[in-house]
Amino acid sequence: MKIIDGKKIRDDMLSKIKREVLDLPFRPVFCDVLVGEDLVSKQYIKMKSKYAEKAGISFYDASFPSSISTEKLVEEIKRINNIENICGIIIQLPLPDSFDSKIILDAIDPSLDVDCLGNKNSERFYNNESNLGLPTALACMEILNSLNIDLKNKKIVILGQGELVGKPVASLLRFAGFEPIIVDSKTKNKEEFIKQADVIISGMGNGKYITGNMIKNGVVIIDAGTSESGASVVGDVDLDSVANKASFVSPVPGGVGPVTVAMLLNNVLQVAKAKAKS
Repeated sequence: MKIIDGKKIRDDMLSKIKREVLDLPFRPVFCDVLVGEDLVSKQYIKMKSKYAEKAGISFYDASFPSSISTEKLVEEIKRINNIENICGIIIQLPLPDSFDSKIILDAIDPSLDVDCLGNKNSERFYNNESNLGLPTALACMEILNSLNIDLKNKKIVILGQGELVGKPVASLLRFAGFEPIIVDSKTKNKEEFIKQADVIISGMGNGKYITGNMIKNGVVIIDAGTSESGASVVGDVDLDSVANKASFVSPVPGGVGPVTVAMLLNNVLQVAKAKAKS
């Protein structure tokens, strides 16, 4: 079994992004809006700001107390929409319970919605009308492409159909001409579909669910699921169990996560390139 190095894929992508950023007539700005004091969210933002700077993209810090009203937060996001050279805005999720995520996400100018979670950009994505995409789904595809496997006549199974992984990955595969099989908790005979799969992309968030006895020899597994196990984060795959059967596996952490950050920043680059042309 070969462990897929998501950090190397990320670093290679960041180098490419930086080269293209240096060719722009301005330095793009990226903003990750934080509401509240959640420590995990703060860590994620710190990490994204670090890699944005590595890619030559400026990071705009926008943190607000959880006591801010929805109206005031929407007003602040609309102000950020108009910052000079802003080329990407995301909302760090989850928001505190008192906020309606949909209203907040839709306050982002669609041309700057690099997470594609606002209504307009989500619609464009699913209609295959956008050059942006949901970063985690794009990361799964980037990892798959990096393996240089001929997917023609391969059975591709997606576990879960969540908004960040399963649903958008299925769409990206269909746009590329494939017909993935979607397996969720309601699927009958799901074990059979998993056993027959040549490629499994999992985003269930069901810790170490996939074991060696469930898969066939040579399967490729892209693990985009995360769940907490004690003080650590684990994926949907039991790595030790599948070691002698899978050909490639992306680990958690260190697989899809790092590539997701690179795809997010690549979305920022795409916005910047469009701005430079306009």
